[in-house]
Amino acid sequence: MDLHSLMTGFGSLAPKTKNLIVAGGLSGFVLGVYYYTMRAVGGTDELQVAINKFEQAKNKKEAETTSSAGS
Repeated sequence: MDLHSLMTGFGSLAPKTKNLIVAGGLSGFVLGVYYYTMRAVGGTDELQVAINKFEQAKNKKEAETTSSAGS
């Protein structure tokens, strides 16, 4: 079955049926993107881990600087 015969068959459907097919396809796509995004965000983010380590090191250095300056 080639694309032309598939599109010809789609054109012969009632408008409500076409709308349901398009809505189903779009909904499936949106849910797929949402699912993929939530899985990607929910995993360990290497960049965020690196930022957290940098912030901890910076805060530790600032604490040492302020404690030695106060002495």
